[in-house]
Amino acid sequence: MGRFAVAIACAGAGVALSCPALAMPAAASSSTGASSLTARASAAGATKAPSAPLAGGSEYGARMAPPQPVVTLFTVPATAPPGRPPRVALRIDERGVATVNVRVSVHDLSTRRAVAVLRLGWVRTARTVVVSWPRRIRLAPGTYHVSLSANDHHGGNLLRRAHSSGVATLKVLAPAAPAPVVGSSSPPAGVPTPAQTASAGAVFPVAGAHSYGEAGNRFGAPRAGHVHEGQDVVTAEGTPVVAPLAGVIVTTAYQAAGAGYYVVEHTEMGLDFMFAHCRAQSVAVTAGAAVSAGQPVCQAGQTGDAETPHLHFEVWVGGWQSAGGYPIDPLPYLQAWEGAGSSG
Repeated sequence: MGRFAVAIACAGAGVALSCPALAMPAAASSSTGASSLTARASAAGATKAPSAPLAGGSEYGARMAPPQPVVTLFTVPATAPPGRPPRVALRIDERGVATVNVRVSVHDLSTRRAVAVLRLGWVRTARTVVVSWPRRIRLAPGTYHVSLSANDHHGGNLLRRAHSSGVATLKVLAPAAPAPVVGSSSPPAGVPTPAQTASAGAVFPVAGAHSYGEAGNRFGAPRAGHVHEGQDVVTAEGTPVVAPLAGVIVTTAYQAAGAGYYVVEHTEMGLDFMFAHCRAQSVAVTAGAAVSAGQPVCQAGQTGDAETPHLHFEVWVGGWQSAGGYPIDPLPYLQAWEGAGSSG
């Protein structure tokens, strides 16, 4: 519609309108309106919306977190017998990654030290792997943490979550020994008698003043959930503790809630001796070492669950804490060695 046609239409309508404004072409009106809106927005302090290609995280500096290895399977039994570590299975996943570098560690909670560190190398992701433990690794009774570590080729470490932390607790339980025969002073048939050991030159294990305590210190005395498997020899802190007979040291270890620092000896006569509650830092022998009768093994103390300084002394037939092994009353042996005048 031309300028004159618009003017005529306005006049015919009988309405007070500013017709020249209506006479502007449509394209010009749209362009002017857009420019006016932009000017008003700028004056009000508004921010221009990002263009389509730059919209999203890159416009505002946000970055996606790089992928990390994640534990999707880690099975460790709650308990196990002493000896080789139990079966441990694991699986690690990571988006877009074919292999990850894996390590499995076992820490003794009583000493806070690693007893086994096994490097599995680069293991394929999304596959279940069963750990193959070296034959030399042995676990003694105690509580352990079995932990899993992994990293990818880009240095990303294992992502630990509450439900998949890659850490498990393992309790290695000592085998149950046959209940000791309380009140029996005679050893089983075939076992060296107290007199025979004294004739062989056995030495009293405490090289100092001592006593045998009260009824609760005796072999077979009741304890919470078990019975006392040894005889207590009460003595002063630091009194030397010696090997009664020649033999080989089987183990030296620490048990926080029980024996404290302890030593186990396998004697040439076939009996096993256990010396418990040794004074801290006093153990003078190592596993595998040969000892002679009268040789110091530690000092009397009160480590572990002991309340007073003393030696907890056990005599075992068939191997200490081994399958088929069992303790016998040490008091007849101690009295025979003491009566022979070998010590205090």
